Amino acid sequence: MAPPENIGLATFNDLPDDEAIGVLRTCCASQTWAAYLVERRPYASIAELHAAAREALAAMTEGELDKALAAHPRIGAPTNSPLSAREQSAVAGARARTLDQLAEANRRYEERFGHVYLVCATGRTADELLEILHDRLANDPGTERRAVRAELEKINRIRIDRLIGRTRTENS
Repeated sequence: MAPPENIGLATFNDLPDDEAIGVLRTCCASQTWAAYLVERRPYASIAELHAAAREALAAMTEGELDKALAAHPRIGAPTNSPLSAREQSAVAGARARTLDQLAEANRRYEERFGHVYLVCATGRTADELLEILHDRLANDPGTERRAVRAELEKINRIRIDRLIGRTRTENS
């Protein structure tokens, strides 16, 4: 089932808590993150919602971050997630050699850091994602955790925009 899109901020603000948590968890799998956002409703603007999403991510424990990461498929791997498939759509048409290199680099990354390589794939080619992965393999664990949080923030922002139905003219 595809996640909801374009529900509007007013509708989101009016959803029962359990439904609002459910739709937010299509953006980020963390129950804690979603509950944080729901507790702070209503939002007057999408900018206010984005600010709360950043605060929730910053407050997320390492264990909760690991839960959120576990919900993301490997870059370049088949996925049943409509959101991930859309975000990685540029990877789907990549050369077999590039996909093989991504699979091997993903394996090395997971051995080094203990979790899936998370990157905001929207608008990026398989070659770009592979280059970023190679660069990030050189990170120490602390630097990489900060990179993961930054990428998760980008992904969450895009997904919130899609959920709410943000237009390009809105500021945040």
